[in-house]
Amino acid sequence: MLSHTIAKLLIVDDLPENLLALDALIQGPDREVHQALSAEQALSLLLEHEFALAILDVQMPGMNGFELAELMRGTEKTRNIPIVFVSAAGREMNYAFKGYESGAVDFLHKPLDTLAVKSKVSVFVDLFRQRKALDRQLQDLERSRAEQEKLLAQLQTARGELEHAVRMRDDFMSIVSHEVRTPLNGLILEAQLRRMHLSRGNLAAFSEDKLRAMVERDERQINSLIRLVEDMLDVSRIRTGKLSIRPKAFDLAQLVKGLVANFAAQAGALDTYIELTQCEALQGEWDEFRIEQVLANLLSNALRYGDRKPVQVRVFEEGGMACVQVKDSGIGISAHNQQRIFQQFERVAAHQASGGLGLGLYISEQIVLAHGGRIQVDSAEGQGSTFSVYLPRPVLLQQSDQAQATSV
Repeated sequence: MLSHTIAKLLIVDDLPENLLALDALIQGPDREVHQALSAEQALSLLLEHEFALAILDVQMPGMNGFELAELMRGTEKTRNIPIVFVSAAGREMNYAFKGYESGAVDFLHKPLDTLAVKSKVSVFVDLFRQRKALDRQLQDLERSRAEQEKLLAQLQTARGELEHAVRMRDDFMSIVSHEVRTPLNGLILEAQLRRMHLSRGNLAAFSEDKLRAMVERDERQINSLIRLVEDMLDVSRIRTGKLSIRPKAFDLAQLVKGLVANFAAQAGALDTYIELTQCEALQGEWDEFRIEQVLANLLSNALRYGDRKPVQVRVFEEGGMACVQVKDSGIGISAHNQQRIFQQFERVAAHQASGGLGLGLYISEQIVLAHGGRIQVDSAEGQGSTFSVYLPRPVLLQQSDQAQATSV
Protein backbone atom coordinates (compact mmCIF):
# COMPACT_ATOMS: atom_id res chain seq x y z
CA MET A 1 0.00 0.00 0.00
CA LEU A 2 2.73 2.48 1.03
CA SER A 3 4.89 1.73 -2.03
CA HIS A 4 2.10 2.89 -4.33
CA THR A 5 1.90 6.36 -2.78
CA ILE A 6 3.76 9.03 -4.78
CA ALA A 7 5.23 11.74 -2.54
CA LYS A 8 5.42 15.23 -4.04
CA LEU A 9 8.37 17.39 -2.96
CA LEU A 10 8.68 21.17 -3.41
CA ILE A 11 12.08 22.82 -3.68
CA VAL A 12 12.34 26.61 -3.82
CA ASP A 13 15.52 28.50 -4.73
CA ASP A 14 16.21 31.56 -6.87
CA LEU A 15 19.24 29.88 -8.50
CA PRO A 16 18.41 27.27 -11.20
CA GLU A 17 21.69 25.41 -10.60
CA ASN A 18 20.83 24.91 -6.94
CA LEU A 19 17.42 23.55 -7.93
CA LEU A 20 18.96 21.09 -10.38
CA ALA A 21 21.49 19.89 -7.84
CA LEU A 22 18.91 19.42 -5.09
CA ASP A 23 16.47 17.77 -7.52
CA ALA A 24 19.10 15.21 -8.49
CA LEU A 25 19.88 14.60 -4.84
CA ILE A 26 16.34 13.87 -3.60
CA GLN A 27 14.81 12.35 -6.74
CA GLY A 28 13.41 8.80 -6.55
CA PRO A 29 10.91 6.41 -8.24
CA ASP A 30 8.31 7.04 -5.54
CA ARG A 31 8.75 10.81 -5.58
CA GLU A 32 7.72 13.72 -7.77
CA VAL A 33 9.85 16.86 -7.43
CA HIS A 34 8.46 20.31 -8.28
CA GLN A 35 10.78 23.30 -8.65
CA ALA A 36 10.06 27.00 -8.00
CA LEU A 37 12.44 29.93 -8.66
CA SER A 38 10.54 32.33 -6.38
CA ALA A 39 8.18 32.41 -3.44
CA GLU A 40 5.35 33.56 -5.70
CA GLN A 41 5.83 30.60 -8.04
CA ALA A 42 5.99 28.32 -5.00
CA LEU A 43 2.65 29.63 -3.73
CA SER A 44 1.04 28.78 -7.06
CA LEU A 45 2.37 25.21 -6.86
CA LEU A 46 1.31 24.89 -3.22
CA LEU A 47 -2.29 25.70 -4.12
CA GLU A 48 -2.25 23.15 -6.95
CA HIS A 49 -0.58 20.14 -5.30
CA GLU A 50 -0.38 18.28 -2.01
CA PHE A 51 3.26 18.16 -0.93
CA ALA A 52 4.97 15.80 1.48
CA LEU A 53 7.80 18.28 2.11
CA ALA A 54 8.83 21.82 1.17
CA ILE A 55 12.55 22.71 1.06
CA LEU A 56 12.92 26.50 1.04
CA ASP A 57 15.97 28.61 0.42
CA VAL A 58 16.05 31.38 3.00
CA GLN A 59 17.78 34.12 1.04
CA MET A 60 15.68 34.93 -2.04
CA PRO A 61 14.94 38.30 -3.65
CA GLY A 62 11.48 39.66 -2.97
CA MET A 63 9.71 37.36 -0.54
CA ASN A 64 12.28 35.32 1.37
CA GLY A 65 11.92 31.81 2.74
CA PHE A 66 10.82 32.92 6.21
CA GLU A 67 8.01 35.05 4.82
CA LEU A 68 6.88 32.21 2.52
CA ALA A 69 6.80 29.84 5.49
CA GLU A 70 4.64 32.25 7.49
CA LEU A 71 2.18 32.47 4.58
CA MET A 72 2.10 28.67 4.39
CA ARG A 73 1.34 28.37 8.09
CA GLY A 74 -1.50 30.86 7.75
CA THR A 75 -3.23 28.92 4.95
CA GLU A 76 -5.41 25.88 5.72
CA LYS A 77 -4.28 23.86 2.69
CA THR A 78 -0.52 24.28 3.39
CA ARG A 79 -0.52 24.61 7.18
CA ASN A 80 0.69 21.07 7.90
CA ILE A 81 3.35 20.71 5.20
CA PRO A 82 6.76 20.08 6.83
CA ILE A 83 9.25 22.86 5.99
CA VAL A 84 13.03 22.50 5.82
CA PHE A 85 15.08 25.68 5.39
CA VAL A 86 18.34 25.76 3.43
CA SER A 87 20.80 28.61 4.02
CA ALA A 88 24.36 29.50 3.05
CA ALA A 89 24.62 31.75 6.11
CA GLY A 90 26.55 30.80 9.21
CA ARG A 91 25.24 28.63 11.98
CA GLU A 92 24.32 31.46 14.32
CA MET A 93 21.65 30.31 16.78
CA ASN A 94 19.49 33.40 16.36
CA TYR A 95 19.23 32.79 12.62
CA ALA A 96 18.14 29.17 13.18
CA PHE A 97 15.64 30.22 15.83
CA LYS A 98 14.01 32.58 13.37
CA GLY A 99 13.56 29.65 10.98
CA TYR A 100 11.93 27.47 13.64
CA GLU A 101 9.66 30.34 14.68
CA SER A 102 8.51 30.56 11.03
CA GLY A 103 7.37 26.96 11.21
CA ALA A 104 10.40 24.96 10.09
CA VAL A 105 10.93 21.38 11.23
CA ASP A 106 14.62 21.32 10.26
CA PHE A 107 17.44 23.57 9.12
CA LEU A 108 20.13 22.65 6.53
CA HIS A 109 23.30 24.58 5.87
CA LYS A 110 25.23 24.88 2.65
CA PRO A 111 27.26 23.16 1.47
CA LEU A 112 24.72 20.38 1.92
CA ASP A 113 25.67 17.03 3.39
CA THR A 114 24.47 14.60 0.71
CA LEU A 115 23.76 11.68 3.04
CA ALA A 116 22.06 13.91 5.62
CA VAL A 117 19.77 15.46 2.98
CA LYS A 118 18.82 12.09 1.50
CA SER A 119 18.18 10.61 4.93
CA LYS A 120 16.04 13.51 6.16
CA VAL A 121 14.01 13.66 2.96
CA SER A 122 13.42 9.90 3.16
CA VAL A 123 12.15 10.29 6.72
CA PHE A 124 9.62 12.95 5.70
CA VAL A 125 8.56 10.95 2.64
CA ASP A 126 7.95 7.88 4.81
CA LEU A 127 6.02 9.97 7.32
CA PHE A 128 3.87 11.39 4.51
CA ARG A 129 3.14 7.96 3.09
CA GLN A 130 2.30 6.59 6.52
CA ARG A 131 -0.02 9.52 7.14
CA LYS A 132 -1.77 8.95 3.81
CA ALA A 133 -2.12 5.26 4.62
CA LEU A 134 -3.56 6.18 8.01
CA ASP A 135 -5.96 8.63 6.35
CA ARG A 136 -7.16 5.87 4.03
CA GLN A 137 -7.61 3.54 6.97
CA LEU A 138 -9.59 6.19 8.81
CA GLN A 139 -11.73 6.75 5.72
CA ASP A 140 -12.29 3.00 5.44
CA LEU A 141 -13.21 2.86 9.11
CA GLU A 142 -15.60 5.77 8.67
CA ARG A 143 -17.21 4.08 5.65
CA SER A 144 -17.41 0.86 7.63
CA ARG A 145 -18.99 2.69 10.55
CA ALA A 146 -21.51 4.37 8.25
CA GLU A 147 -22.33 1.02 6.63
CA GLN A 148 -22.73 -0.58 10.04
CA GLU A 149 -25.05 2.21 11.14
CA LYS A 150 -27.05 1.79 7.95
CA LEU A 151 -27.18 -1.98 8.46
CA LEU A 152 -28.20 -1.48 12.09
CA ALA A 153 -30.98 0.87 11.00
CA GLN A 154 -32.14 -1.70 8.44
CA LEU A 155 -32.06 -4.43 11.08
CA GLN A 156 -34.04 -2.26 13.47
CA THR A 157 -36.57 -1.55 10.72
CA ALA A 158 -36.77 -5.24 9.89
CA ARG A 159 -37.19 -6.05 13.57
CA GLY A 160 -40.00 -3.51 13.85
CA GLU A 161 -41.67 -4.95 10.75
CA LEU A 162 -41.26 -8.47 12.10
CA GLU A 163 -42.74 -7.50 15.47
CA HIS A 164 -45.60 -5.79 13.65
CA ALA A 165 -46.13 -8.90 11.52
CA VAL A 166 -46.16 -11.08 14.64
CA ARG A 167 -48.70 -8.78 16.29
CA MET A 168 -50.80 -8.83 13.12
CA ARG A 169 -50.60 -12.62 13.03
CA ASP A 170 -51.63 -12.92 16.68
CA ASP A 171 -54.44 -10.39 16.22
CA PHE A 172 -55.53 -12.14 13.04
CA MET A 173 -55.62 -15.56 14.72
CA SER A 174 -57.58 -14.07 17.60
CA ILE A 175 -60.07 -12.43 15.23
CA VAL A 176 -60.39 -15.55 13.08
CA SER A 177 -60.97 -17.72 16.14
CA HIS A 178 -63.70 -15.40 17.33
CA GLU A 179 -65.32 -14.94 13.94
CA VAL A 180 -65.30 -18.66 13.13
CA ARG A 181 -66.54 -19.61 16.59
CA THR A 182 -69.66 -17.43 16.29
CA PRO A 183 -71.34 -19.24 13.35
CA LEU A 184 -70.02 -22.61 14.53
CA ASN A 185 -71.55 -22.10 17.96
CA GLY A 186 -74.85 -21.26 16.29
CA LEU A 187 -74.74 -24.44 14.21
CA ILE A 188 -73.73 -26.55 17.24
CA LEU A 189 -76.58 -25.15 19.35
CA GLU A 190 -79.07 -25.79 16.53
CA ALA A 191 -77.85 -29.37 16.19
CA GLN A 192 -78.07 -29.97 19.95
CA LEU A 193 -81.55 -28.48 20.08
CA ARG A 194 -82.76 -30.72 17.25
CA ARG A 195 -81.15 -33.79 18.85
CA MET A 196 -82.97 -32.99 22.09
CA HIS A 197 -86.32 -32.68 20.31
CA LEU A 198 -85.72 -35.98 18.50
CA SER A 199 -84.69 -37.79 21.67
CA ARG A 200 -87.92 -36.63 23.36
CA GLY A 201 -90.05 -37.47 20.35
CA ASN A 202 -91.12 -33.85 20.02
CA LEU A 203 -91.82 -33.94 16.28
CA ALA A 204 -93.99 -30.81 16.57
CA ALA A 205 -90.74 -28.86 16.74
CA PHE A 206 -90.17 -29.83 13.09
CA SER A 207 -93.22 -28.30 11.49
CA GLU A 208 -92.86 -26.76 8.04
CA ASP A 209 -92.54 -23.19 9.32
CA LYS A 210 -90.07 -24.14 12.01
CA LEU A 211 -87.99 -26.22 9.58
CA ARG A 212 -87.89 -23.31 7.17
CA ALA A 213 -86.64 -21.01 9.95
CA MET A 214 -84.03 -23.61 10.92
CA VAL A 215 -82.76 -23.87 7.35
CA GLU A 216 -82.54 -20.10 7.02
CA ARG A 217 -80.52 -19.89 10.23
CA ASP A 218 -78.23 -22.67 9.03
CA GLU A 219 -77.70 -20.96 5.69
CA ARG A 220 -76.75 -17.67 7.39
CA GLN A 221 -74.18 -19.38 9.61
CA ILE A 222 -72.77 -21.44 6.71
CA ASN A 223 -72.56 -18.36 4.48
CA SER A 224 -70.70 -16.52 7.24
CA LEU A 225 -68.14 -19.33 7.37
CA ILE A 226 -67.82 -19.37 3.59
CA ARG A 227 -67.27 -15.60 3.56
CA LEU A 228 -64.51 -15.88 6.16
CA VAL A 229 -62.77 -18.64 4.23
CA GLU A 230 -63.08 -16.78 0.92
CA ASP A 231 -61.63 -13.61 2.46
CA MET A 232 -58.61 -15.52 3.75
CA LEU A 233 -58.15 -17.21 0.37
CA ASP A 234 -58.36 -13.86 -1.43
CA VAL A 235 -55.65 -12.39 0.81
CA SER A 236 -53.44 -15.37 0.01
CA ARG A 237 -54.09 -14.92 -3.71
CA ILE A 238 -53.28 -11.20 -3.53
CA ARG A 239 -50.01 -11.80 -1.64
CA THR A 240 -48.86 -14.41 -4.15
CA GLY A 241 -50.00 -12.40 -7.18
CA LYS A 242 -52.56 -15.05 -8.11
CA LEU A 243 -55.72 -12.98 -7.82
CA SER A 244 -57.40 -13.82 -11.12
CA ILE A 245 -59.39 -11.24 -13.06
CA ARG A 246 -61.68 -12.61 -15.79
CA PRO A 247 -63.20 -9.67 -17.68
CA LYS A 248 -66.35 -9.97 -19.70
CA ALA A 249 -68.80 -7.46 -21.14
CA PHE A 250 -71.72 -6.48 -18.93
CA ASP A 251 -73.78 -3.46 -17.87
CA LEU A 252 -72.56 -2.07 -14.56
CA ALA A 253 -75.94 -0.43 -13.93
CA GLN A 254 -77.75 -3.78 -14.13
CA LEU A 255 -75.29 -5.30 -11.66
CA VAL A 256 -75.89 -2.47 -9.18
CA LYS A 257 -79.68 -2.72 -9.57
CA GLY A 258 -79.52 -6.42 -8.74
CA LEU A 259 -77.34 -5.81 -5.68
CA VAL A 260 -79.64 -3.06 -4.36
CA ALA A 261 -82.60 -5.45 -4.71
CA ASN A 262 -80.69 -8.23 -2.92
CA PHE A 263 -79.80 -5.95 -0.01
CA ALA A 264 -83.36 -4.64 0.37
CA ALA A 265 -84.23 -7.27 2.99
CA GLN A 266 -81.08 -6.54 5.01
CA ALA A 267 -81.85 -2.83 4.90
CA GLY A 268 -85.45 -3.47 5.92
CA ALA A 269 -84.30 -5.43 8.95
CA LEU A 270 -82.49 -2.24 10.04
CA ASP A 271 -85.61 -0.10 9.42
CA THR A 272 -83.95 1.74 6.54
CA TYR A 273 -83.61 1.41 2.77
CA ILE A 274 -81.17 1.78 -0.15
CA GLU A 275 -82.01 4.50 -2.69
CA LEU A 276 -80.69 4.30 -6.26
CA THR A 277 -80.56 8.04 -7.01
CA GLN A 278 -78.77 7.81 -10.38
CA CYS A 279 -78.22 4.79 -12.59
CA GLU A 280 -76.76 5.32 -16.06
CA ALA A 281 -76.31 2.33 -18.34
CA LEU A 282 -72.53 1.72 -18.53
CA GLN A 283 -71.20 -1.13 -20.62
CA GLY A 284 -67.68 -2.30 -19.93
CA GLU A 285 -65.41 -5.32 -19.67
CA TRP A 286 -64.70 -6.17 -16.03
CA ASP A 287 -64.75 -9.25 -13.84
CA GLU A 288 -68.42 -9.27 -12.90
CA PHE A 289 -67.98 -11.59 -9.92
CA ARG A 290 -65.14 -9.50 -8.45
CA ILE A 291 -66.87 -6.14 -9.01
CA GLU A 292 -70.00 -7.53 -7.37
CA GLN A 293 -67.80 -8.59 -4.45
CA VAL A 294 -66.47 -5.02 -4.10
CA LEU A 295 -69.87 -3.33 -4.30
CA ALA A 296 -71.49 -5.86 -1.96
CA ASN A 297 -68.83 -5.06 0.62
CA LEU A 298 -69.46 -1.32 0.29
CA LEU A 299 -73.25 -1.77 0.62
CA SER A 300 -72.81 -4.05 3.62
CA ASN A 301 -70.53 -1.52 5.34
CA ALA A 302 -72.90 1.35 4.54
CA LEU A 303 -75.78 -0.49 6.23
CA ARG A 304 -73.60 -1.60 9.16
CA TYR A 305 -72.20 1.85 9.94
CA GLY A 306 -74.99 3.99 8.46
CA ASP A 307 -76.76 4.62 11.78
CA ARG A 308 -79.98 3.09 10.34
CA LYS A 309 -80.30 5.96 7.87
CA PRO A 310 -80.97 5.64 4.12
CA VAL A 311 -78.06 4.68 1.86
CA GLN A 312 -77.74 6.39 -1.52
CA VAL A 313 -76.19 4.74 -4.57
CA ARG A 314 -75.20 6.39 -7.86
CA VAL A 315 -73.92 4.91 -11.13
CA PHE A 316 -72.51 7.38 -13.65
CA GLU A 317 -69.67 8.11 -16.08
CA GLU A 318 -66.99 10.67 -15.21
CA GLY A 319 -63.84 11.54 -17.13
CA GLY A 320 -63.91 8.36 -19.19
CA MET A 321 -64.33 6.23 -16.06
CA ALA A 322 -67.34 4.28 -14.84
CA CYS A 323 -68.14 5.28 -11.27
CA VAL A 324 -70.26 3.74 -8.53
CA GLN A 325 -70.79 5.75 -5.35
CA VAL A 326 -72.18 4.39 -2.10
CA LYS A 327 -73.10 7.09 0.42
CA ASP A 328 -74.30 6.66 3.98
CA SER A 329 -75.21 9.23 6.67
CA GLY A 330 -73.74 7.34 9.60
CA ILE A 331 -70.90 7.73 12.06
CA GLY A 332 -68.26 8.64 9.47
CA ILE A 333 -64.50 8.03 9.51
CA SER A 334 -61.78 10.34 10.83
CA ALA A 335 -58.99 11.51 8.52
CA HIS A 336 -56.49 9.38 10.46
CA ASN A 337 -58.55 6.22 10.14
CA GLN A 338 -59.15 6.83 6.44
CA GLN A 339 -55.45 5.99 5.94
CA ARG A 340 -55.89 2.68 7.77
CA ILE A 341 -59.14 1.19 6.56
CA PHE A 342 -57.67 -0.14 3.31
CA GLN A 343 -54.94 -2.08 5.16
CA GLN A 344 -55.11 -5.74 6.09
CA PHE A 345 -56.89 -6.70 9.33
CA GLU A 346 -57.63 -3.05 10.12
CA ARG A 347 -60.87 -2.25 11.82
CA VAL A 348 -61.49 1.27 13.06
CA ALA A 349 -61.51 1.30 16.87
CA ALA A 350 -65.09 2.53 17.14
CA HIS A 351 -66.18 -0.34 14.88
CA GLN A 352 -64.44 -3.23 16.65
CA ALA A 353 -67.70 -4.65 17.89
CA SER A 354 -69.01 -4.89 14.35
CA GLY A 355 -67.15 -8.14 13.63
CA GLY A 356 -65.39 -9.27 10.48
CA LEU A 357 -61.72 -9.89 9.75
CA GLY A 358 -60.95 -6.35 8.65
CA LEU A 359 -60.17 -7.57 5.13
CA GLY A 360 -63.15 -6.35 3.11
CA LEU A 361 -61.83 -2.94 2.05
CA TYR A 362 -58.28 -4.26 1.58
CA ILE A 363 -59.52 -6.95 -0.81
CA SER A 364 -61.88 -4.48 -2.51
CA GLU A 365 -59.08 -2.00 -3.20
CA GLN A 366 -56.81 -4.74 -4.57
CA ILE A 367 -59.58 -5.92 -6.92
CA VAL A 368 -60.21 -2.38 -8.18
CA LEU A 369 -56.47 -1.75 -8.65
CA ALA A 370 -56.20 -5.01 -10.60
CA HIS A 371 -58.79 -3.55 -13.01
CA GLY A 372 -56.68 -0.40 -13.43
CA GLY A 373 -59.12 1.65 -11.38
CA ARG A 374 -59.18 3.25 -7.95
CA ILE A 375 -61.34 3.40 -4.85
CA GLN A 376 -61.53 6.47 -2.62
CA VAL A 377 -63.39 7.62 0.46
CA ASP A 378 -64.77 11.04 1.40
CA SER A 379 -65.78 11.19 5.03
CA ALA A 380 -65.70 13.02 8.35
CA GLU A 381 -66.66 11.89 11.83
CA GLY A 382 -70.39 12.20 12.40
CA GLN A 383 -71.06 13.19 8.77
CA GLY A 384 -71.29 9.85 7.01
CA SER A 385 -69.06 8.37 4.32
CA THR A 386 -69.03 8.24 0.53
CA PHE A 387 -67.06 5.46 -1.15
CA SER A 388 -66.40 5.87 -4.87
CA VAL A 389 -65.22 3.10 -7.19
CA TYR A 390 -63.75 4.23 -10.51
CA LEU A 391 -63.26 1.68 -13.30
CA PRO A 392 -61.66 2.37 -16.69
CA ARG A 393 -63.80 2.02 -19.78
CA PRO A 394 -62.53 1.20 -23.30
CA VAL A 395 -62.72 4.15 -25.69
CA LEU A 396 -64.77 2.16 -28.21
CA LEU A 397 -67.45 1.47 -25.62
CA GLN A 398 -67.65 5.17 -24.70
CA GLN A 399 -68.03 6.14 -28.36
CA SER A 400 -70.74 3.51 -28.78
CA ASP A 401 -72.66 4.93 -25.77
CA GLN A 402 -72.43 8.43 -27.24
CA ALA A 403 -73.68 7.21 -30.63
CA GLN A 404 -76.65 5.48 -29.00
CA ALA A 405 -77.48 8.62 -27.02
CA THR A 406 -77.36 10.71 -30.24
CA SER A 407 -79.63 8.32 -32.14
CA VAL A 408 -82.18 8.41 -29.33
